[in-house]
Amino acid sequence: ACVCHTGAVQCVPWNQTGVPAYNWSAETQGIVLSSFFYGYGLTQALGGYGAGLLGGKLVLGSGLLLSSALTLLVPRAAELGAGFLVGLQALLGSAQGVIFPAQYTLWAKWAPPLERSWLMNVADAGCTFGTFSALLVAGFICQSLGWPLVFYIFGGVGCAWCLCWFLLVYEDPASHPWISAGEREYIVASLAHQGSSHGLSLPLGAMAKSLPLWAIAIACFCTDWLFYMLLTSMPTFMSSVLHFDLSENGLLSSLPYIGNGLGHILAGLLADFLLARRVLGTAAVRKLFSALGMLLPSIFLVAVPYIGCSSTAAVILLTLALTIISMTGAGININHIDIAPRYAGFLLGVTNTLGIISGIIAPTAVGLLVSQVIRGHHPQAYPWKKAQLCSHTDCFLCTESKFSPSQPPHSTRTPRSPLQARTPLWGRGMSQAGGTAPHGPVRVYSGMG
Repeated sequence: ACVCHTGAVQCVPWNQTGVPAYNWSAETQGIVLSSFFYGYGLTQALGGYGAGLLGGKLVLGSGLLLSSALTLLVPRAAELGAGFLVGLQALLGSAQGVIFPAQYTLWAKWAPPLERSWLMNVADAGCTFGTFSALLVAGFICQSLGWPLVFYIFGGVGCAWCLCWFLLVYEDPASHPWISAGEREYIVASLAHQGSSHGLSLPLGAMAKSLPLWAIAIACFCTDWLFYMLLTSMPTFMSSVLHFDLSENGLLSSLPYIGNGLGHILAGLLADFLLARRVLGTAAVRKLFSALGMLLPSIFLVAVPYIGCSSTAAVILLTLALTIISMTGAGININHIDIAPRYAGFLLGVTNTLGIISGIIAPTAVGLLVSQVIRGHHPQAYPWKKAQLCSHTDCFLCTESKFSPSQPPHSTRTPRSPLQARTPLWGRGMSQAGGTAPHGPVRVYSGMG
């Protein structure tokens, strides 16, 4: 549904027979598109808090159901005027803002530590492939049936999917009636150290003093800055500077989406492999994947202005950047569950809010830097070097602050049974205030475990 909202204005002016068309200015279009993100940022932390109290299944399903229902109203809102559409977009953003925090609350109850990277990254890959597929389908529907049908079809499918969600999804393994006893025992035993979800009160003081949380928050801000810069600025650079028509080069245009989706899956598999084989500890894996996922894409971004007029090379660099940035999915994104599984949804909401702010600021900053380039104040590569600077700073903060370097990389203890062999030993210490973890050193502040 979110994809349709961002493409709504682009579909409107096609003026097919019987299909309404609106001559909105570029400024109005920008307000309509950005209004979604203002609503989206307001409910992130609230969604995580609500998921911890009411359950991730209820909050996530309700957010999706509400956003799907609101999607059906988009054509009518457009008929009433741009102001109504802006208000509806903000409501849609608010409804969808609870989804990812609620998802993290569910993952904290379902994903065993040694399978967590792969499971969560597969879900992220689904977002990428879903976006790509929805863009293709929406374009076909716009051309053949008219743009209003995009919202009616996608909204209807979303409502039907929510029905399946409430019928088939369960809050935790203990309440699921269909999984085997062995699987239930394995998941419950591997997550036993985490405790139950949080109550009405939150240890906000301990969270505010937590250096690992601050490191994750800064990393999320800088990573999203780079990610949004890649998504918003690179297509503009390719079309205005390289004169590359993305719509006429379908294969090249799809490569960044395919690379990002596959990158998420491969990064999750590799991270869990390193942890399961004890090649690296939890702290080392999170640092490595976070650093590579931020540093290498920034280098590729800086290289783009120096490749000349080769649009193919630009697409290759963009694809590599979006593929490798997916490594952060097995790094900073999972750290919320590593340091405080009971509060993972709320913490994800807080850090995601910062990421959304960067997504609002980044395009504006790029526009200002590019205007300086046009006036001759800076070399052509300057805007892209700013992204590299953010990523370098981000990697340093994550490496220095996120984990305690004085702890051993992993435990030398031998599990006593096959079940315990699959259960990460570092988790036993993470639920204690100020405790350290033998398998992966993680500093947890009082009240956060």
